[in-house]
This record gives sequence, C-alpha cells and structure tokens, in this order.
Amino acid sequence: MAVLSKIRERSIFLIIIIAMALFAFVLGDLFKYQKSSNLIGEVNGEPVTREEFSKEMDLFKARSGDKVSQIQSAKAVWNSIISEKIYTKQLNDAGIVVGEEDVWNAIISLPYIQSSPLFQNEAGQFDQEKLKEYLVTLKENAATNPQDTQWASWILTEKSIKRNLEQNIYTGLIINGINATLVEGKNYYNDQTIKSDIEYVFVPFNTVEDNLFKISDSEVKAYVNEHKKQFQVEASRDLSFVKFDILPTLEDEEIVKKAIANILNDKDEYSTAAKSTIKVLGFKNTTDDKLFFTENNSDLPFSDDYLIKSRLPLSIADSILSAQTNTVVGPYKDGDFYKISKIKDFKQMPDSVKASHILISFAGAMRSTETRTEADSKKLADSIFALVKNDKNKFAELAKSTSYDKGSGAKGGELDWFNYGTMVPEFRDFVFLNKKGDVGIVKSSFGYHIIRIDNQKNFQKAAKLITFARKIVASEKTENAIFEKAESFTSNATTTKNLQQQAKKSSYEVYPISGVKMMDESLADIKNQRTIINWAFKKDTKVGSIKRFDTENGYLVVQLDKSQEKGLMDLSVASISVRRILFEQKKAEYIKKEMGELSLADIATKFKIPLQSSLAVSLASPVIPSVGRSIGLIGAINASKPGDIIRGVKDNSGVFAVKIVKREAPTNLINYDVFRKQLFSKLQLSSYKLYNALEKESEIVDSRALYY
Repeated sequence: MAVLSKIRERSIFLIIIIAMALFAFVLGDLFKYQKSSNLIGEVNGEPVTREEFSKEMDLFKARSGDKVSQIQSAKAVWNSIISEKIYTKQLNDAGIVVGEEDVWNAIISLPYIQSSPLFQNEAGQFDQEKLKEYLVTLKENAATNPQDTQWASWILTEKSIKRNLEQNIYTGLIINGINATLVEGKNYYNDQTIKSDIEYVFVPFNTVEDNLFKISDSEVKAYVNEHKKQFQVEASRDLSFVKFDILPTLEDEEIVKKAIANILNDKDEYSTAAKSTIKVLGFKNTTDDKLFFTENNSDLPFSDDYLIKSRLPLSIADSILSAQTNTVVGPYKDGDFYKISKIKDFKQMPDSVKASHILISFAGAMRSTETRTEADSKKLADSIFALVKNDKNKFAELAKSTSYDKGSGAKGGELDWFNYGTMVPEFRDFVFLNKKGDVGIVKSSFGYHIIRIDNQKNFQKAAKLITFARKIVASEKTENAIFEKAESFTSNATTTKNLQQQAKKSSYEVYPISGVKMMDESLADIKNQRTIINWAFKKDTKVGSIKRFDTENGYLVVQLDKSQEKGLMDLSVASISVRRILFEQKKAEYIKKEMGELSLADIATKFKIPLQSSLAVSLASPVIPSVGRSIGLIGAINASKPGDIIRGVKDNSGVFAVKIVKREAPTNLINYDVFRKQLFSKLQLSSYKLYNALEKESEIVDSRALYY
C-alpha cells in the first residue's frame, strides 16, 4: 500500500516521463521514416538518395528527350549509378582516386575533341582554352534557356568518361595481376594438341524410360537447397487478364463519315456578332485552306505535298490522277480516318533524286554545337554559293572543308539516292520541284544548305493534295457499353474469385503473362502499365485478387495468379528443371551400372546402340560424330592411356563408354612462349565478366518501384 501511495504522489512525474519516452519513440520512428523515404536504394551500404537519383534522371531525360520512357530512363540511370559506386568502392579499397584532373586529361585526349575545329587555334592545333570557353558558353546558355540540352548532354558525357576511366583503371589492375608461366603454356599446348583415335558407344538419356525411376518432392527440395545460388530469382508476378478494347462500331464510322461530309459544302449559319445569317464556306470553296484546317480542327496536320501514285491511298489513286484541278474527292476511308482531298495542282515529278549539299550550321540549329550566329552563317552560305554555283570541283572541295555534315562532306557533299519523304520539307521541295543541275540555298532546322541537284529519275504525274481528316473513334454510346461490360465482368469475376472461369462463361479470351518484374512497364504488347504492375506488387494485393484498370484504349480486368518474392525460386517452378536434372543423374547411374565391365561391343548390343569410331579427337577439335562437342569426354580421354576403356562418362545428353585405340603425343617444342601468350590472352578476355561478378557479390537494395 505504501508503494501505491508513493506512486499516486508522484504520478505527475511518471506521466511526464512516459510522455517523453513516447515522444522520443515516435520522433525516432519519424526520423527513420524520413531517412528511408529519402532513399532510392543502397549499394554496399552507400545510400542512393532521391535527390541524387532525380538529378541524374533530369540530366538523362534532357539528353534523350522523348526517345525513352520514364522507366527506361530509371533503369539506365540506376545501372549507371550502381556501376559508378561499385567501381569507386573497388578503387577506394585499392587506394586509388580518380580526380577531376584525371577526367579532364581523359577528355582532352579524345580524338574527336582533338580534331574538332571548334577547339583549334589559328594554326589548326588543339587548344584547351577553346574547349573551356565552349563549355562556359554551354553552361551560360543552359542557365538562360532551360530548353537548351547541350550542357546536360555534356555533363552526362563527362560522367560517362569518368565511369569508363574508373572501369579501365580497375580492369587494368586486374589484368596486370593475371599471368601465365612457361610451364602453364606448355601444359596448355599439350592439352590442346594431344590427339587420340577412339572407339565409343554413346547411350542417350532418352533411350532409357522415365518410368524406371521416381523423383520425390523431398529430392527436388534437397537439390534446390544444395544449389541455392542457381535458384535465386528476382521478385515477380504471374498475371492473367481480359481485354475490353474500345473500338468504333460501324454505326460510329457512319457518324464520322457524315460529319466530314457535312463540311464539304457551304452552309448558312446564324452569326451572333452580325445578328444575321451568314454563309460559311465549306472545304470545296474555301480560299484559305490553312485557316479552314484550324477552324474545323482536322485530325491530321495541314500538308500540300505533291504525291505520286505510289504515295496515294489505293482506293482513290486513279480517281485523283484522272481528275481536274480543284476537284474534291471523298469522303473516303483510309486506315483509321475518313478523309476529303482537294487537288490543287499537277506536276511531272521524279520519284527519287540524287543531290549534293554543303551544310552551314549555326548556334541553336538542330543537333548543332556550332557557336557561329545565324546571320554569320547566312553570309558564309551566300559566299560559298557564289563560288560553287558554276564550279563542280569547288563544290566538292568546300563540302569537304566547310560542311557541318561530315558524312556527306567527306564524299564532296554527295548524298545517296533518296525518295520524296526522306529529307526535311525545305530540302525536299528544292530537289524535287527543280531540275537536274540547279544549285540553290535553302534554310532548314539544321542550318543553311547549299544544294546541287545531281540527278533525277522515274518522272511521273504527281498531285498536289490537301487532305482534311477525321479520326474514326468510338462514340460515347459505344464507350459506355464497353465500360458496362468490363464493370459487369469484374463484379462477377470478383464474386466467383475466378477470372478464367468467368471469362469462359462469357466467351472472353484470357491472356496469361508470367514473370512480370517490379520495374517492368508493359504487359506483353500493352505499353505503359505501371499502375497494374505497382498494384500486383503491393503487400495487400493477394493471390486471386481481381481489379479493373483503365488503359489508353479501353480496360483490362486483371487477376494476380502467382506471387514470387525475391530469393529462392518457388519449388513448383524449380521442380520443372530440377526433375529433369535428377532424372538424368539417375539415368546416368543406371547406364553406368548396366555397362559394368562389359566390352564396347557388348555395351552396344545391350543398349542396341551402334559402336562408332573417331580419329584424332582433341581439345582443339572436341566434336564427337553423331553427338557434338564434348570437352569433358576429351579431358577424360587425355587423362587415360592407350588401350584403356573408360565407362560411364556423363555428357549433357547421355553417357559414353570409350576405348583409346591410339594416341599421338604432341611434338616437343624448344619454346612454349607462343602458347603462354595464347593462354594469357584467353585469361585476359575473361576480364569482361569482371563487372558482372562484382555486381553479383555486391549488396544492392533497390527501392525504385516505390517512386516509379
């Protein structure tokens, strides 16, 4: 009672102490959460923070633009980061640091840096200061123009050079530690050149019935446990899904056809601005085709290209080419569109052209690292044009010395034959609408082109066509009907907890997909399905769970069929390959036991297999007739003496019994240095496997899937 009394007296202090302890506990968990939530992963205990990863992602995407997806970017950046951290750790452990000076020296020694005119002085020699000035300009441009990706591209190039330098230094250290002695060279020579004439019987595993043996689940489990490294797998999921694609019906097509037909002709509309009825010109009579496209929202961009027959839709090609100027054709269906086309002109035009050009680029032009202004480039292009328009030899000389397009420049500006759709519009129009021998200047997104038309062929009638299009899409009525089907199917499948059964009942096709990884982004040929993949890997998504997902073109109803966590492969999956291995082991033991001490002839009779022979087999030529390569057998032969019979030599697909009939010993050499060098080179070549080994032995924690 006295204790209780004292507790009551000091209860306020106990409450304060307990509160502080709870606060400390919560605060500690908060700090732990904040620390873990800031990590993308770890490499050998070194954290990869979200900030570090995001910065690298921004640089990578700035360089690659829209060419790669978010997940592809995340994979490339992750591989780059773990490679850098693995090599950096190895070098640090070896006491080697790759500093800024090392990277700079590697950069300025690159041939394309040394030979670039951008970084050469008046004497044509490489000048480091020119390169430094160029990099300062890139950085300043990036600061004032966020759309300029050249600085980001340079940063990635610099990082790549550093990684390659680290990799080369570390690989060099390993290679320098590799050696081969003359004794090893001699042994290598002997092993390769010993030749043996043999007789043999080969008993394939498939000649022995499987039902002679039993493989228990416990044997499979024991084998997997004994070979755990072989059966380590990433986390994966097996899914099945039913597709509900939103596709336009014939009724929807007719609606689109009527809509586009409705804008062909003029119509009267009431104008609230004019407070009266006005005439709105249709596609046939409009005098401003570009404005018409904008006001009526064509689903394809405006184009007035000349089209030869092969580039016209097959259904209307003859009608177009036999019609009069200003004729309108359509509506007609072409792929996923209904179209109406207006003929503006006809012209005889080649289907392909051969031309030469000199490209004068400028700062800001597409794919350009040029520092010259556009105005200066225009002056240079004009002066070159004046020199080359009547002199073919000068054209070739100046193309080689001044063209920014180094590929064609090296050939005097010559381009191979190309068709109408190959070049940018400005270039294309000049070479296809002018005649052979013409020389002129055009400006494109790449810069100023001085162009000479060298040849043209296959002239034919071409129509200058303006085509207005409406995409054939599903109506709201169709979309609603598909949604109701998908929703009803999802509800029924969830109730029965069996997507396959419900699909069979409703006559829908089920698409199974196995081995979906955490960082995948597609399901078979259905792109951009990160939402589904993230759902499949959530802790609360259990095997058998079913959910409907929206896709770009409809809905997928997905069921999680199987869940494989990272670590040891599920026995039911491993069992497929393990049972085959165990069957082969038992068959090999059985065949060897049946061979006993029998002669080759008796073994051949017993197994109803022909007795065969082969001459001069060696490690240099390890092919056994009717069997294939068998290096293991050649090793056993080389270790035996002439006259010996070797029984029970297991190969990938069966068991050998072999007699060494004759042995041709290798010729002794005065010096084995050539073979020492061959062995050394062979050992060096294995260094390419080095990174895979380092990565395999590294402790890598990958949490990217939480954020991407």
